[in-house]
Amino acid sequence: MSDLTAHTIKITGHEGADIEAYVASPDAGGHRGGVIVIHHMPGYDRATKEIGRRFAELGYNTIVPNLYWREAPGADPGDAAATVRAQGGVPDSRLIGDVAGASSYLRALATSNGKVGVIGYCSGGRQSVLAACNLDLDAAVDCYGAFVTGTPPDGFPLQVTNLVSQLANLRAPLLGLFGLEDKFPGPEQVAELEQILTEHDKQFEFHSYEGAGHAFFSVDRPSYNVAAANDGWEKIGAFYAKHLGA
Repeated sequence: MSDLTAHTIKITGHEGADIEAYVASPDAGGHRGGVIVIHHMPGYDRATKEIGRRFAELGYNTIVPNLYWREAPGADPGDAAATVRAQGGVPDSRLIGDVAGASSYLRALATSNGKVGVIGYCSGGRQSVLAACNLDLDAAVDCYGAFVTGTPPDGFPLQVTNLVSQLANLRAPLLGLFGLEDKFPGPEQVAELEQILTEHDKQFEFHSYEGAGHAFFSVDRPSYNVAAANDGWEKIGAFYAKHLGA
């Protein structure tokens, strides 16, 4: 394990707004890739910041933008998430702008090698794909992101549409990690995504895990699946080493 430094900063997000972000970087010198961690629907919480530190331990400059900062600056993550959920979620255009700001921050670091990847969990998985369809990123990871394909059910709390019309514009290699027991995305939605990406000759690799449902990476939730999460971390490590450099 390498020494690292982590702290909270402000970055320039969509339309020039200042938003909070959590950054973590190895203390070692040299040049390295960067990783943008998009938090899940429950928000900018301790578990997501721990993921950011894990990427720093793996050798990457890492940033976790607080996507809920505008609606609930400084609020408890659960309260902030409830506020944003009641308003229909984070607009896609704003997400793209905030990720663009996070990418610019990482690339401007003296230790940057110029390469930046993105990863998201739950709603962040969809947003990771969204970002990779609209921004010049070097790698993207989708951890069980719902409604990249498929249609939200009646009563779904977020105002989201699928990304089918945007997938032809995917600009980065994509790693997808899914649970076979998940419903959103279910195996049929993952298969549809695979078919579309194949038709458009996109670079991707998908892995689906038996016995795993939604949020199998979440160590603080009953859905945590040790075998799936451990293998998923190995897949992420190899994918980023290939496309971002350690």
